[in-house]
Amino acid sequence: MINEEIKDKEVRLIGPDGGQLGVVSAKEALAMADQHNLDLVKIAPQAKPPVCRIMDYGKHKFELAKREKEAKKNQKVIAIKEVRLSPNIDDHDFNTKVNQGIKFLKAGDKVKVSVRFRGREITHSANGKELLLKVKDAMAEYGVVEKDIKMEGRSMAMFVSPKKA
Repeated sequence: MINEEIKDKEVRLIGPDGGQLGVVSAKEALAMADQHNLDLVKIAPQAKPPVCRIMDYGKHKFELAKREKEAKKNQKVIAIKEVRLSPNIDDHDFNTKVNQGIKFLKAGDKVKVSVRFRGREITHSANGKELLLKVKDAMAEYGVVEKDIKMEGRSMAMFVSPKKA
C-alpha cells in the first residue's frame, strides 16, 4: 500500500535515509513524505503499529524488476535429451549414438540413455546392461552417471549428467 491507500491511524515511520522517526499519525507521515517529494510505502503491515517508509516508490519498483530480470538471466534451464539404443546395435550405429550423447553433454544437457527391448529380446536383458556399461565408459570423459542402470517396463535406462567444468 502506498500514500492515500494507508488507512491506519498511527504508523511507525522510517525516513528516506533509513533512520527511525518514531510513531506518528498516518496524515503526519503522508505530509512528511510530501515534504520530501517522495511516497509513503507500507513495508510491514502485520506489525503493531504498521511500519511505513518514505521512499521513491517508482525507483523501488524499478530496482526490484531489474534484480528479478538479472536473476532470470543467470538461470540455466537443463533439458533431458534421450538417446535410444537397441540391444543388437552395430558398432557404427553405436558410435553415432554415443557421439550424439556426448554432443548433448557438451551443450550442458542431461542425457537419458535407454535400451528398448522388442519381442523376445527382453529375455536377453544382460545384453542391454552390457551395452549401457559400454556407453557409460564411452561417455566417462564428458559426463557422470546420475541414476544407475534400471529396468523400466520393456526398456532399461540410465541418466548421465555433464561433468562440472
